[in-house]
Amino acid sequence: MRYFVNLAYRGTAYNGWQSQKNAVSVQSILESHFSTILKEEIKITGCGRTDTGVHAKDFTAHFDSENLKKFNPEIFLQRINRFLPADIAIYKIFPVKPDAHCRFDAICRTYEYHITCLKDPFNKDLSYPIPVKKFNDINLGLFLRACSLLQQHTDFTSFSKTGTQTKTNICRIHEATAKKDAYTFVFRITADRFLRNMVRAITGTLLDIAWGKMPPEALNDIIFTKNRSAAGRSMPAQGLYLVNVAYDEHILRG
Repeated sequence: MRYFVNLAYRGTAYNGWQSQKNAVSVQSILESHFSTILKEEIKITGCGRTDTGVHAKDFTAHFDSENLKKFNPEIFLQRINRFLPADIAIYKIFPVKPDAHCRFDAICRTYEYHITCLKDPFNKDLSYPIPVKKFNDINLGLFLRACSLLQQHTDFTSFSKTGTQTKTNICRIHEATAKKDAYTFVFRITADRFLRNMVRAITGTLLDIAWGKMPPEALNDIIFTKNRSAAGRSMPAQGLYLVNVAYDEHILRG
């Protein structure tokens, strides 16, 4: 049977989601513990690949198993969470259709990028810290104006990591917005798909606009160049979160 897994993880200690040689990843940790408990080789597929240090509040994966049906679902969930490190948590495991695919069947994904000007030892590695003056200089109006222009485009080559094997750089952004309070700034973006490094590159570019380094309309020229060097810097990983992956309801019915 095929199962979907809803989980979350703090990415600080991991070299991203995907298994790698000589590096600890979330995928490799999960496969090891699932295989041990189920007493069969388990290969887990993720809904995407988060980079080193990136976090996930709502990540979806799938795997096939013959033995999971022998367990009480609640007992298995408790057991796997006891085995897993404290920075990985499984919230739900449920059967789906045999051909359901957590990556290809996703309708959209939502990411958030978190920035703070408050030094907080309990928020270390969970938000990108910047000086108070630089934080106060973020012009939310300019940032939101650039967000609205962003949604008018579909080719995001200028925000994609170079040298990838992606066949197309076409993405459809459903929502791009931001909010700011006294100490935190959060950029939220939803699209049908994302390219490697896309959210962090977009965030860096929109911040340049918000800091007055260029007008919002310059975003159109950056996108039309289809050149990564035309866009802003890629923001550090610790501020980025995958916060939602959505599916059609019929996919989730086992």
